[in-house]
Formats: sequence, C-alpha cells, structure tokens
Amino acid sequence: MMNCELLATCSALGYLEGDTYHKEPDCLESVKDLIRYLRHEDETRDVRQQLGSAQILQSDLLPILTQHRQDKPLFDAVIRLMVNLTQPALLCFGSVPKEPSFRHHFLQVLAYLQAYKEAFASEKAFGVLSETLYELLQLRIDDDASVHDRLLWAVHLSGLDDLLLFLASSPAEQQWGLHVLEIISLMFRDQNPEQLAGVGQGRLAQERRTDVVELEVLRQREMAEKKTRALQRGNRHSRFGGSYIIQGLKSIGERDLVFHKGLHNLQNYTSDLGKQPRRVPKRRQAARELSVQRRSALNVRLFLRDFCSEFLENCYNRLMGSVKDHLLREKSQQHDETYYMWALAFFMAFNRAASFRPGLVSETLSVRTFHFIEQNLTNYYEMMLTDRKEAASWARRMHLALKAHQELLATVNEMDVCPDEAVRESSRIIKNNIFYVMEYRELFLALFRKFDERYQPRSFLCDLVETTHLFLKMLERFCRSRGNLMVQNKRKKRKKKKKALHQSVASGNALYSPEELEAMWPSLAEQLQYRAQDSELSSDSVIPFDAASEVPVEEQRAEAMVRIQDCLLTGQAPQALSLLRSAREVWPERDVFGAQDISPEEEIQLLKQILWAPLPRQQGLEEQGAEEEDEEEEEEEELEVVQVSEREFNFLDYLKRFANSTVLRAYLLLLRSYKQNSAHTNHCVVKMLHRLAHDLKMEALLFQLSLFYLFNRLLSDPAAGAYKELVTFAKYILGKFFALAAVNQKAFVELLFWKNTAVVREMTEGYGSLDGGSSSRRLPGWSPEEEAQLRELYLAHKDVEGQDVVDTILAHLKTAPRTRKQVIHHLVRLGLADSVKDFQRKGTQIVLWTEDQELELQRLFEEFQDSDDVLGNIMKNITAKRSRARIVDKLLALGLVAERRELYKKRRKKLAPLSLPNEEESLHDFCQEDLEEEENVPEKESEEDEEKEGGSEAEQAQGGSILSAEYLGQSLHQEGFSAPLLWLQNCLIRAADDREEVGCSQAVPLVPLTEENEDAMENEPFQQLLRKLGIQPPASGQETFWRIPAKLSPTQLRRIAASLSQAEEEKFQLGLESKVPGEPGLEEEHRQEEEEHRAHALRTLLSARKKKAGLVSPEEEGTNGGKEQLIMAPKKRQLLDSDEEQEEDKAPELGVPGIRKKKRFQIEDDDESD
Repeated sequence: MMNCELLATCSALGYLEGDTYHKEPDCLESVKDLIRYLRHEDETRDVRQQLGSAQILQSDLLPILTQHRQDKPLFDAVIRLMVNLTQPALLCFGSVPKEPSFRHHFLQVLAYLQAYKEAFASEKAFGVLSETLYELLQLRIDDDASVHDRLLWAVHLSGLDDLLLFLASSPAEQQWGLHVLEIISLMFRDQNPEQLAGVGQGRLAQERRTDVVELEVLRQREMAEKKTRALQRGNRHSRFGGSYIIQGLKSIGERDLVFHKGLHNLQNYTSDLGKQPRRVPKRRQAARELSVQRRSALNVRLFLRDFCSEFLENCYNRLMGSVKDHLLREKSQQHDETYYMWALAFFMAFNRAASFRPGLVSETLSVRTFHFIEQNLTNYYEMMLTDRKEAASWARRMHLALKAHQELLATVNEMDVCPDEAVRESSRIIKNNIFYVMEYRELFLALFRKFDERYQPRSFLCDLVETTHLFLKMLERFCRSRGNLMVQNKRKKRKKKKKALHQSVASGNALYSPEELEAMWPSLAEQLQYRAQDSELSSDSVIPFDAASEVPVEEQRAEAMVRIQDCLLTGQAPQALSLLRSAREVWPERDVFGAQDISPEEEIQLLKQILWAPLPRQQGLEEQGAEEEDEEEEEEEELEVVQVSEREFNFLDYLKRFANSTVLRAYLLLLRSYKQNSAHTNHCVVKMLHRLAHDLKMEALLFQLSLFYLFNRLLSDPAAGAYKELVTFAKYILGKFFALAAVNQKAFVELLFWKNTAVVREMTEGYGSLDGGSSSRRLPGWSPEEEAQLRELYLAHKDVEGQDVVDTILAHLKTAPRTRKQVIHHLVRLGLADSVKDFQRKGTQIVLWTEDQELELQRLFEEFQDSDDVLGNIMKNITAKRSRARIVDKLLALGLVAERRELYKKRRKKLAPLSLPNEEESLHDFCQEDLEEEENVPEKESEEDEEKEGGSEAEQAQGGSILSAEYLGQSLHQEGFSAPLLWLQNCLIRAADDREEVGCSQAVPLVPLTEENEDAMENEPFQQLLRKLGIQPPASGQETFWRIPAKLSPTQLRRIAASLSQAEEEKFQLGLESKVPGEPGLEEEHRQEEEEHRAHALRTLLSARKKKAGLVSPEEEGTNGGKEQLIMAPKKRQLLDSDEEQEEDKAPELGVPGIRKKKRFQIEDDDESD
C-alpha cells in the first residue's frame, strides 16, 4: 500500500489527458519533495518500490520531460529525479542481498528498472535529450529486437551517437572522455567485435566450416541416442530380464556385485547410482558467467559497425591518449581504468577483424601500454588474494585486463604478416622489448598458479589458456628467427642477517702457519719498499672507517687494523700501505698506526708486525642482543636482494616452468568441458599438453587418473570424430603409459598422484636414479658403528657442565663429516633426546651459581675494584666462564655494587710506545680493548642519556644560577681544556661560513675525532658551557652527537666563537702579567724567550680568528698584517701543550732524569680563505 503523503505528492504532479499532460501549479515543488523522500528512504528502498509500482516515471515524468522542456527549472528537477530512480539496484543495495527478505526487495527494484528501460525505448524521449545536449554544447541541428536493441536504435535515430563522436574527437571537450567511454561500453555490451566487423560482408568460408562441424557433432550425438534408446526397448518385460554377477567388482561385502538390470544398461553403471549428490557450499561453488554474448538485430548491428568504423577513424587515438593521461594523473574516479581496458580490447579486435590498419590504433600499440596493462593486471591479482570479500569484483577487473593483454599480443602477431616493412619492424621492436623483460614472461605462470575457480569463471580460464598459447607461439617463432636471445633475469638472493650473535673468531692469519707467513713476507716487503718511497701515495680515496655504521668512528680502529691485515694476507701491499696512512690521519692518538713523522722503514716494520699480530675479529654487528637474550636461540632475518642480470634465453627451459601440477590442473579443468569449448580453445589445451609430453619428453607427467578418466569419456563419445586432435593425443598418451607399465608395475599406483619433474624422472629411469646422479648432495647414511659411537659420546658428555655436548661430539666423532644439524636430528631419531630444542645454543651453559663460585666472584671483585676495567678483569680470571650480563646481575644481587655504571670501564690517556719492538703487544691489547669497549656501548648510552636528561632538567630548574659563558670558558682553560675549546671555536666558524655560502641552515653535529675532544664532550662543565652557548644536546635514544642548531645565524655563531677567543685571550694576558719563579741566569732568559715565542704565536692565531669571524677593524688588520704573513701558511698549525707537558719540559733542565715526555697533539685547520 502506498504511503498517504507519497500518494498526495504524486497526485499533485498533474494528469495525462489523452496524449497531453496537464501539470499542476505546484508540480515543481512535488518533484522536489519526491527527491527528498528518495534521499531518506530505508534499507528496503520502500519509496523507490512504491514509485515503481505507481509507474510514476512512465505516466508522469516522461510526459513532463517531452512536453514541458521549455520549463527549465521543472525540466532540470525531473532529470534529477529520473537519474535517481534509474540508478542500478546494486548501487542501491551495495551488493546482492543474501537474506530472503532483502533479496525480494532487490528483485522487485530490478523488475521496476527493467520496466523503466522499456519506457525509455522512445524516439521522442531521446530526441528531447539530444536536442537539449546540442543546446548545452552550443551546436546547430541541420535538420523481433530486444529492449537493449530498441534503446540503441532510439539513440541512433535521435542523433546522440553523432554527439558522442563529436565529444570523443573534439580537443576542447577532453574532460568528457571517460564519460564518453563509459556510455560507449554500455552501448556495445554483450557484443562480439569480430562478429560485428563481418556484418554485411556475407558468411566467410571459415564460419561456414565451423557451422558444418557443429551440425555434424549434433547429428552424430542424435544418432547415438537413438541407437541407445533402441537397445533399451526389449521384447519382454524388464522383470524377466534376469540378474547378472559382475566379476571383479565387489559389492558392500566380499562377494561380487549383483546387477539386476539389462545388459544394455551395464555400460552406464556407476557406484554413485541412487546416492544423494553431495551438496557443495556456496563459498566453494564455481564462479558463474556474468557476461553472455548475444546477437542483435541486423539494423542495430549495421549501425554499431558504422559507429565503430567512424570512431576508429576519427576518435580512437585522441580519446585514448587523453583518457590515459587522466588515469596517470589520477584525475579520474576509482576503477575508471576498466573502461580504458575494455575500449582497448574491443576496438583493437574490431580493427584486426575488419581491415587491419595499425595506424588507427597506434596510440595503444606500444610497450608503455603493455606495461600499463601488466601493472593493473598484477594489482588486480594481488587485491583478489588479499581482499577476499570483493574477490569476485577484482577477478572481473582482472579478466578485463587479461583481454586487453590478449588483444595487444594478437595485434602485434598480426603485424608480423603485414606487407609493410615498417610495420613488421615495429612489431619486431615491440616483441624484443616484451620478451626481454622478465615480468611479462612470468605473468602467465603467476596467473595459472593462483587461479581460483571460486572467483574466476570458466571464460577467464579460457582466455588465459588462449593468451598463453599465443604468447608461447610468438616466443618460439621469435627464438627460431634469431640465433640467440638475451633476456633479463632477476634473481632474489636471500641474505641472513644474524640478530643476536656475538662471537670473537680466530684471527685471519690463523689459517697460515708461521713458515707460510715468513715465506709470504719477502714479496710483500719488495712491493712495500717500492711504494713506501713514494710520499705522494694517495690515501684520500681509501676510507678506513664505515661512515654509515652505527659504531662510532673512534671505535672502528680495530676493524681498520683487521682490514690492513687482510690486504697483506691477500697480497695487496699498496692498498695496505694506503689504509695504514689513512688510518694514521683519522686516529693519530697513541701512535697505534705509527707516528706522524714515521720513516718508510719503520712503516714496513709496522706492517710486518700487523701481519704477524693475532688480531681478534668480530662476527655479527649487534652485540647487545647476545648479552640480553643469551638464553634464546639466535634469530636470523632474511633479506631479499634482487639481482638483475642478462642471460641467454632457452625456450625449453622456459617451457619447463609450466611442467607442474598447478598448471596441469587448470588445463584439465578446462578440458573437462571440451564439448562446450570452441575448436580453438581445445587446440590450445592440446598444444600445451603436447609441448609438455613430446617436446620435454615428460609423458609421465600426464599419467594421472583424472586425465585418463577424461580420455575414456572422450573415446566413448559418439561424436569423437569431431575431436580428431584430442583423440589422437589421448591415444598417444595411453600408448606411452602402457609401454611404461610393462616395465614399471608401480606406474598404476602413480596414477593416483600428481607428479613433479623429479618423480617423472624416477618413473622413467628407475627409482633411486636421483641418488646416483646427485650423490654429492645427498646426506650420508649412519652405519651401526657410527650410531654406537654417537650414543657412546652423547652418554659420556651430556652431563658435563661448561661445554656444548654437540660441539664435543663433533670434535670426537671419527666418521664422515657431519654438521651440527645432522647430529642433533639423529640424536632425536635415536631417542636420546626429546626435541631439537634441547640442543639450542645459549649464551652460557651455566645457570646456577654455587657457593664456591660466589666466593670466587667476591674475591675477584675485591681484588680488581680499584682497576680501570673491573668487569673485564673479572671475566678474564673467573674459573666458570659466564656472560657479561650474568656477572653484572650477580654482582648486583650480592650487593657488591649499587648500580651498573660502577662497572663501566674507566677511560684514561695512555702513553704511546717509543719503540717498535713492543708494537705487536700494543696492537693486540689495543684491538682487544676496542672490542671490550664496544660491548659496553649500549648500556652506557642508555644510562648516560638518563643522566643527561636529569642533568638538563636540574639546570633548567636552577635558571639564572648558571655561570656566564665567558666565566665557564676561563675555568675550562684553567682545567686544561684549551684544545677542545679551540676545536669548538673552529666548528662554529666553519658552520657560519657554510651557512653564508649555501644560504640555508640545518643542524650540524659536533663529531669529536680525537680522544681529548671526546673526553671533553663527556665532561659536565664542558656540557654546561655547550648548553649556555645554545648547542642542542642529543635526543635520547635517537641521536649521539651534540648539534649546532639551525636557528643560529652566521653572525650569532661568529659572536659565540669570539666570546670563546676573548676568554682565551684574557687567560693569556693574565699569564703574561704573572711572574714565573725560577733560577736566575741563562735558564731564566731561555724561559722568557720561550714565553715570548708562545705569546707571539697565540696573538697571531687570535687575530686570525677575529679576522675570520669579521670582528677586526681595518686599522687593526693593517697593523697585524705584516706579522701574520710571517706565520700564516696554507694550513694553520698550533702546538697545544698541557700543564703536564710544561712540567716535563722543565724536568731535564732541573736535572731530573728518566722523565718521559708526552706526545704533543697537532691540530690542523684548513685555511678556508684559499
């Protein structure tokens, strides 16, 4: 029953009297009310159903549209209402409802839409619409079929098709391109382009032959049915037909089956007779065909053929180019590319079938179009696998993309036989590009492997088989025409990155005996003597550290030493010398890589010591995982690296990729419906099976029971004569099977299983043939003696603490070489262990602490608690070896330390060795020390970050109590931080110069490259000075270095640098004013001369800094210019001595012997003025 308000609104529209429609005064308001009602309808679409049952569109809206088009507001409102009423039912409900009640409403709306379609089959309605469109576009007007055919004919008579052609060809109307394509796709829905191209040309000979074959098949089947019915009619009643026993066929019991029907019914007997057919759930049912091709009336087909010809002549290239541009620039709506792919497949097929002219479709005949189709096809394929709810929709889009790809290949194949040489050359270039790229070759394999009949209908599989057949035919012909074909090959290489592994492995020279090293050295020494004399040997191209590594540069010294040793071991002496010199420039402290003024002979001697030194090496990059997760099995992360290379293409090797059960299942699924398939589809299936069986010599791959059952049905088909190719192939395969079965009786069992290439080889060459052919890859078996020895070793060492039982077994096992995995699995197989997890490697094998071990740990802590490296000394001297984390936890549990940082290694400056004889020991100690320092890095950083955060919060709370930058600089000068302050000042000046040159600023990290600067950056007063100057501390957990903020301008940076130089200058002036007590005489004069020399050098350096910072007046620059010329050089060098050095310099003068001088650090600053 219709709603009363809705009924009153419909009555207020007007009424039809004869052929004239009289509208009411409030007709416009009533139309707007109906639009408002539709906007607020419920889930059942009740308003839409009531308007459909009242036939408002047929009786009111269409008459208003045709008779009152001069009323512009009413005409526009009626158009809006009609668009709302005629929108598809799927758009109203979202999808086909599954509940019976909603499905009823869905079908009701669908019935009303079909009635609307009949009402629109009116020339007058489309005439009004076309005239309105002509006016909108400012154009002048010179003057037994289905419902869809009548609709198309009305469009043709109204002239709307000419309007569509104009919109498609006009450059000024490109914004309507996608809309035009959508309308054209709906016009040509269910049409076959090849049949449409042949309209009006008479029946071709091929079509007539096809019809004759189909008629012959039908006639043979009809005759067979008549013969069967004649055999079933007996002279006597069926109850007297008798009963029979079928020997060899068992019934439910152990007896033979008793058959109670006539012998003529025996051929159709099956065990499934009388059984309830198994119900297949909906989610497992095969996908249904949604598109059905039909044949329109002749006049409609002629109109559509002419439309296609004009569209190709005048519109196709321009329209497809603009539409693709919209798609690439994302100016379209979602899934609009499906209209593009449909138009590509339809019109290229029409052009190929009508009169093949490649120029008409040149816009879409390119490698870029192949790439576009392949990208969308791959995307649809991936979305079908992930979006299971909309898998059917993605499968339909994938089918459109496959049709477009198939038509592109067919067009390129047609170009090969074109008489024009330029067209054939274009085809060769396109094929060369397609066959070269690996993705195009792998596409069909991926589609076969992921074919799912629940979402992809049989028509998709048919098109996939035909496209694959065409691609293989083109590829095979292309390979034959060329001597060799180079193609692209992409290979995914898996790399294993160990996450929780930290082991110190043996030195690299441990593989060489001392005699071998001694024999190796003369040739290396000869190369080094020749190269060492060359002081110009470039070391700039050799970088001794990894700048991208998370390990700080200061802690990569050990790795640089190992690299030098590896170069020597591999005979690369010049590279080892370059590495040594580069490392000396990066790490000059402690003279580990030699002094700055080292002689060539001393360099050669140092390299010899490096060659002989037992340098510890590191395996793995993350040490903290081994300490924190020492009770877990090591984890491995697989990284895929795609390696692109070229190789010579072999067609048979590529064909072997199709020799697997997944591809065969898809082909057999299509072959089951050989009666419904076209002759071309059956030919494509048989050709692929023939390639696998004959060309690859893999007939056994097709020895499968389901295929043999299909062959039996084919050979017993009355119309088998129409499938000569299928019958011939079936007999060939069956003959090969019975020939093999005479030799291999197990072939009958193999029929039950799908097979791969390895099983096929074993079936034909004999079982065990793979073992003999690849015995080197087979795992060796375990003899009884080996198993007895394995059992004996396991029982003897399984309870021993402090050692890995599997490693011990491998060390004592006197058999063929075994891996750890083989030993573990065989122990489990013998029942000696319950699981493989019992043998997982752990950080330590000792978990519990005994009382003696605790006393030993306490004694060692008391012994080494005043040393620089408490934890390292304990680990070296403890009896029961444990991990660092275990010892730290136990020290905390015993209360010997309050927090972890009390066990951190204390960093002190060490004296450099004077002579080279002890250099080997210093190298070894230095590398070992670096490895130990790296192990402490993760824990240090986390706790130091907490201290920094706490310290910064305390300083912010103090506010104005922080000392001024000048006072802090003076105090740091007095504490011996002159060199770090000079380094900080140079960094600020460099940053100011860089920001002036580039014009933009970004945060610059302060990276200390010397141990002295690194110690200063960890000093609390120095950090307080950095905060006062505005330097940003590192973010917790994300950054390592302090940074010069981007907000500071070059002027501000120079002012900060000048404040540091002023503090240094004030300190120096105070030092000049103070008198130094000492002995009179010559020593007093010598000391004064030295002080004057230092004062002169420092004044020159300060004036140069001021000049660079822009803080010196022209007058001052003129007075100081002469002095600076005497001292300044391309590189400014300043010797900075600590207080200890001054005392050591005085010691010889005072007569104190045996005091060793400290090394002076030389800091170089590139002169940026050059």
